[in-house]
This record gives sequence, structure tokens and C-alpha cells, in this order.
Amino acid sequence: MCLGIAMKVVEIYDGGLNGVVEAGGVKRHCFFHMVDDIKIGDYVIVHAGCAIEKIEENEAEENLKLIEQCLLGSEDEAGSV
Repeated sequence: MCLGIAMKVVEIYDGGLNGVVEAGGVKRHCFFHMVDDIKIGDYVIVHAGCAIEKIEENEAEENLKLIEQCLLGSEDEAGSV
């Protein structure tokens, strides 16, 4: 199974082909060669170190919320035994 994570672009270099993305306080190097017109502050879906799609901020927030629920369990599940 493949997983793409929504991350915010925080740094761009090498003529826009490389940069740094951040999510949840974690920063990672990212290749931007598959997505056009990347700017600092944009949100992208990152898979295997490559930005594969630019998305809106609200989509990124929903993506991260769903991933967190999968990892930690939803609030409904936490209260039931």
C-alpha cells in the first residue's frame, strides 16, 4: 500500500526542483519536479520524497486529521472498550 502525506512547503531551492516540506513539526527534503508552480506556503501530497500533487490548505488539514485518526484511533474508539 502506498501513502501520500499532506505537507506544507517551507523552503525551495535548486530553481524550484527541490525543497523542504513540513507536517506535524517534522521537516523533510522533497523533490518538486512532478508539480508546477510551487511556492512557499503551498500544500502538497508527498509520496516517497516527491511532491505528486498540489492541494488546498483545507484538503491538507483533512488529510492529516484522517492519518492521525488511523494512527491514534478516533475519539469514539478511545472511549469504548
